[in-house]
Amino acid sequence: MLPNNPIDPMMGNYELVTLRGGVRSIRSLIHGETMHVGTDPCTEALELHVGQQKIVKRVLEHQVTHPASPFVIWDIGLGPAANAISAMMALRDALQTRRENGDVETSQRVEIHSFEISTEILEFALSHADALGYLSGWESTVLALLSHGSVEVDPSIRWRLHRGDFSRESHGAPSPNAIFHDPYSPARNPEMWSLETFASEWMAVVDREDGKSGPCMLTNYTRSTAVRVTMLLAGWFVGKGVPTGEKSETTIAANSVELLDAPLGREWLSRVRSSTNASPIRGRNYERGPIGPEDYAKLCKLPQFA
Repeated sequence: MLPNNPIDPMMGNYELVTLRGGVRSIRSLIHGETMHVGTDPCTEALELHVGQQKIVKRVLEHQVTHPASPFVIWDIGLGPAANAISAMMALRDALQTRRENGDVETSQRVEIHSFEISTEILEFALSHADALGYLSGWESTVLALLSHGSVEVDPSIRWRLHRGDFSRESHGAPSPNAIFHDPYSPARNPEMWSLETFASEWMAVVDREDGKSGPCMLTNYTRSTAVRVTMLLAGWFVGKGVPTGEKSETTIAANSVELLDAPLGREWLSRVRSSTNASPIRGRNYERGPIGPEDYAKLCKLPQFA
């Protein structure tokens, strides 16, 4: 039985759709957007977030270099949980292998903090777990997360749920080592792609309680010039991300340019100047337009383009 929720997952806000190749996915009728177009949910999550950020490798290294602190992943836009589950599957297998080999470091935890304003879509996905496939075997774990807000997935993995509007509310989650930024598109959900939101994520990384700004990477599915400008002005170093599904390129950001394989260079600035959609996103309105002279001047002075 699903936990009490003011929104009934069967009211018709979502529908199952069949993508090319027969893969089933979910379409939001409210936002008019389909999840994971061009590929299945887990493949996209593994390519875009888990693989591109080298999550397994970084977690294993973190256990050696920072044995007293957990490796923290922020999953922003939990949605139907494909990103979190894909990460946990990859980590669970790797950590199990280390335990079987007798490695003592595996007592150190991985924490996945998922943020979602409404769990309606996850409840819908749970009621169609067989059709979607990737949720099979995870039903009881998802139910526990929805019911209690926290669940131990593995002796070394804890999954936590933060309900509420990430762009407005203080959540109290620990500073992240990795961020999966996966809300609805800027056109449908501009506040989650705003200068204020990316700046709050940046400050969570640079204002760590221990006073140290450890490596942190942020991945998302867009290649929008406006979004990249917004992230840069918020403090992030930004680069070209891997292709996935029908997207030939995505976006990756980090708190150090050395973490990026393909950082945006000065030649990209000419594209910004000529673009009709390069104005940074501010507040809760998505107003397409060219970048203003003050914002462009700030952009050119950033360390990434020095």
